[in-house]
Amino acid sequence: MATKDISKDKIGFQKIIAVFGIILFVGKIIAWKLTDSDAVFSDAMESIVNVISAFMGLYSLHLASKPKDEDHPYGHGKVEFVTSGIEGALIAIAGVMIIYEGINSLITGKVLGQLDWGIAIIAVTAIVNYILGYISIKKGEKENSLVLISSGKHLQSDTITTLGVVISLIIVYFTKIFWIDSVVALIFGFYIIFVGYKIVRKSLRGIMDEQDPELLNNIIQLLEKNRHTEWIDIHNMKIQQFGSSLHIDAHITLPYYYSLREAHQEMEQAILLLAKNTKRTVEFNFHMDDCKPISCSVCQILDCPVREFPFIKRVKWTAENVTSIEKHTIE
Repeated sequence: MATKDISKDKIGFQKIIAVFGIILFVGKIIAWKLTDSDAVFSDAMESIVNVISAFMGLYSLHLASKPKDEDHPYGHGKVEFVTSGIEGALIAIAGVMIIYEGINSLITGKVLGQLDWGIAIIAVTAIVNYILGYISIKKGEKENSLVLISSGKHLQSDTITTLGVVISLIIVYFTKIFWIDSVVALIFGFYIIFVGYKIVRKSLRGIMDEQDPELLNNIIQLLEKNRHTEWIDIHNMKIQQFGSSLHIDAHITLPYYYSLREAHQEMEQAILLLAKNTKRTVEFNFHMDDCKPISCSVCQILDCPVREFPFIKRVKWTAENVTSIEKHTIE
């Protein structure tokens, strides 16, 4: 599937999430009015965030799909991290409001209303949220979209809280112990704050170009497993994420006596290896370094015509030496 088609597919699915978000929010507001429940109020508050986040995600996917321009030479993909961070912050704010309302109800001693209809409506929204969340996460993982993954996790966290609300309402319905409702709201308020924090933390990692150890190790293992004898080392590697796209910088050390054409062909082989085995759009910026006498001890070209020092041993490529700014040596 072409990148453009993938972008349209993600945007189309995000529109579906936005529409369902509005429908589910209306349903929860009706349930809240019927029950006057703090737990249902907490669920409705999170749904407000769902609606706002869905439209923010829709905007970010639209912006991220735009091509590079003079003002954005690396494209617009980072907007996904920004909108995801705002979504996490909104979730945390909703959690604070829920906690405030729950404490207030415990103090005043609220009596609940029509719990039967409230339970039925909230149960239906839980089922719909879980299905949407599951599909969104799977699509996000397949297409490396932080927006769809964040939306999916948010919907599934909403499902967990909604199920908790249903259980608490059933208990209150049979026991008439109304303070249980407020306690449940408090518990979910703290849980929602925690979910929001994790989303904000992940988005900040992307904005600040924090290294993704798993991604880096996967790329290094791929290079290590398929390395050519002529690739004396790869060092100074940096990986940046722009939404679902990657930008990889690295230096590759090659024999200094190679012609420019020969050296470029070897560099292209390394780039092609990564491009074919990475399920994301990748932009490469590889720099060719000529080998130095210090490279002889790790260079595996045994019939090298200009070798100054004997080969000692093969150095395994790791996150530590591939990201180092220095060429590889025995020491």
